[in-house]
This record gives sequence, C-alpha cells and structure tokens, in this order.
Amino acid sequence: MLLTMLRAKIHGAIITQANRDYVGSITIDTELLKKSGLLPNERVLVADIHNGVRFETYIIAGEKGSGVIGINGAAAHLVKPGEKIIIMAFAQMTHEEAMMHRANVLLVDADNRPMKTMELASQV
Repeated sequence: MLLTMLRAKIHGAIITQANRDYVGSITIDTELLKKSGLLPNERVLVADIHNGVRFETYIIAGEKGSGVIGINGAAAHLVKPGEKIIIMAFAQMTHEEAMMHRANVLLVDADNRPMKTMELASQV
C-alpha cells in the first residue's frame, strides 16, 4: 500500500498576478522553487487562505528573485492578487518510507521572500 504524503509546500505566499489569458499553471519565483524543493511541471494543490478555494495545477518557473506568484488560466477566475495562498506537493511512498520522510516547508514574507524553512516529520 502506498500513502500520499506532503512532500513540500510554500506557506503564506501572496498572489502577485492572475492571468486568465494563459494556458494554465502557477508561476513561482525560481528562488522559492529551489528553497522549497518544488519543481517546474510538478502538480500542486493550491489553497487560497482568503476564500477557501482549492485547485490543482502545475508549476512553471518564474524570474529568480522577482517574488512572482502568478495564477494562470482558468484558476485565475478563483483568486485575486493580494490574496494569501498555500502551495502543496505530495508524493506517494510506502509506510516505511513515510515513517522516515520529512516534508520541506518554506515560509515567506509579505513580499514572497524566503523567511524560514522547516522540516515536518511523519513520525508520531
């Protein structure tokens, strides 16, 4: 049996743009991708803290150091620039792998600059 576990997330990012006229995806500053461990083309779940909306999309890399968090395509109808979101990626693993797994969490400030990284252990 495989368990679906949180692999990495960016917590508290502020949406900087919402572009409906785009094929789809979420644009994330490359610096944030590197610090969080998220990857371009990776599927992510996005949760809007302001309105509770959740949606899935995939990542495209944005300009390094720009602080960009852009919601593109149809999902841009669900959110507004200035709203705070959580971006989460998950991985499937065995129970044994899950017990040793540590999810990487990146906290960002109001300008989407990295503040702190943490690891969340799966052990109870």
